Amino acid sequence: MSSKRFNIAMLLDGNGGARELSNEEVDQWTESDGVLWVDVNQNDKHGKEWIAQGSNLDANVASILLTGETRPRSLAQANGLVVIMRGINMNPGAVPDDMIAIRMSLEKRRIVTCHRRRVPSLGDLHKELLSGDGPGTAGEFLVYLTEALSVRIEAAIENIEQMIDTLDDKMSGGNIENIRTTLSLVRRQAAAIRRHLAPQREALDRIVRSNAKMLSEDEAFDLREVGDHLTRQIEDLDLVRENALVTQEELMNRVALEQNSRMYLLSIVAAIFLPLTFVTGLLGMNVAGLPGTADPNGFVYSMILMFVCFIALIAYFRWRKWL
Repeated sequence: MSSKRFNIAMLLDGNGGARELSNEEVDQWTESDGVLWVDVNQNDKHGKEWIAQGSNLDANVASILLTGETRPRSLAQANGLVVIMRGINMNPGAVPDDMIAIRMSLEKRRIVTCHRRRVPSLGDLHKELLSGDGPGTAGEFLVYLTEALSVRIEAAIENIEQMIDTLDDKMSGGNIENIRTTLSLVRRQAAAIRRHLAPQREALDRIVRSNAKMLSEDEAFDLREVGDHLTRQIEDLDLVRENALVTQEELMNRVALEQNSRMYLLSIVAAIFLPLTFVTGLLGMNVAGLPGTADPNGFVYSMILMFVCFIALIAYFRWRKWL
């Protein structure tokens, strides 16, 4: 029995449904059978060999599908499209800004997707096809997948916005502990996600402008709408970064204000005890002739003198409005 080469191998019926295919059925497939969808994991050597040698894909297309990490982009071919998209990493233990890459070769009658890590959006698409509610054409497949990726990106952005709101509430409540660490995490995630969204929007715009023959007018319109939605998400990320910057400035101001308050308090205490320390140091010298050394009330007189100095300093600070 041959080793399984594909994560997913399906034949779309054109009406939203599909059926699973074996390795042999994929090898025997022809365009007249229907739209073929094959999903390959780059970490599987059998799947990589199929893309490189058994898929009959153009050598340049196969090279793009098997390349390492790359930015989102799209390339129009004579018989279809090559598209690279980014999505939120929803795998256990992953962070949202560690985005996953999905590479696609889209022809009129064949779809090949390739990735290194699990892509939940592809799993959702697989379930939709099994239930009969999925795409029927390669163009609809592209629209469905880009929308699914966009929904998860939007959820990640909303989570970042909630984190910023939570930090603002903590700042308002005077609780600034651990805010700096969380704030740095938020800014890093927002910057990383935005770094991929801008070229992803450009890739979708390039597909629409290319007037690809495999896309219908409705599909091109839907892709344009996804691109507009990405633009709004980029604007939301820009706003998040600005809010994070404002929060960071407020945090720094709070920290500086607290430090200044503590330094002010220490300065007042030092100013009060400096003359008292002078008096005690003066009267504590072990030399002859100090006044009060033979007087049994000398200590009381010293305490009265220091108390008077203390009251005079407090009154002076009050008068100068330093206290």
